Amino acid sequence: MSFFGKSRLFLSVFATVILLSGCLNQKTPVEKMYDVLEKVVSAEKGFEEQQEPLVSLEKKEKEIYDQMIGLEMKQFDQLVKLSDEAILMANQRKNHMEKETSSLKKSEQEFKQVSGIINTIDDPALKKMTNELYTTMIKRYRAHDVLFKDYSEALKYDNELYLMFKNKNIPIQDLETQVNKLNKAYQKVYEANENFNNLTKQYNEKKLEFYKKAGLKVNIQ
Repeated sequence: MSFFGKSRLFLSVFATVILLSGCLNQKTPVEKMYDVLEKVVSAEKGFEEQQEPLVSLEKKEKEIYDQMIGLEMKQFDQLVKLSDEAILMANQRKNHMEKETSSLKKSEQEFKQVSGIINTIDDPALKKMTNELYTTMIKRYRAHDVLFKDYSEALKYDNELYLMFKNKNIPIQDLETQVNKLNKAYQKVYEANENFNNLTKQYNEKKLEFYKKAGLKVNIQ
């Protein structure tokens, strides 16, 4: 198994909005955009909180797996004990992944407000940038859908393998077949994770470009 760190959205902690209009009681489209984009960051706090425990569990689980494959059948009781520990960790990973996905669903609900703001932007260059920003972020959400699907499938194969280790009479060929299946599954996870991270990076870059073009002074922390 491998460990996959997922990219996060940057948070603009201190942002000074340069008013583009003389109206003090009504927000400009750019100000509305800023509000939505920062709410998106807040919505993904839950996503961020899952990263460290996920990586920690993956590392511990791999250590247990390494111990398991180093045991002989005469140490079967220890093999069963380690298998149970690995199953528990795999289930904990599933729980963290579900929380991560729930956070991104909330983020997407907030972000979709952008579609109603785009057409109110008069500046053609800003409107073009906003459209690109929107398209990139929607692709990012769909990329995470794929990542979640692939990760869930890999977790299922993990549990199947651990249960096989608890069978004293399991043929070695069956174990080898399952390990090969698992390796292919995690290769898909790796590729899906790379795509998600790349889209997150693109989104953050486009967001920063938009803020600069719109005259928003942003300190990224």
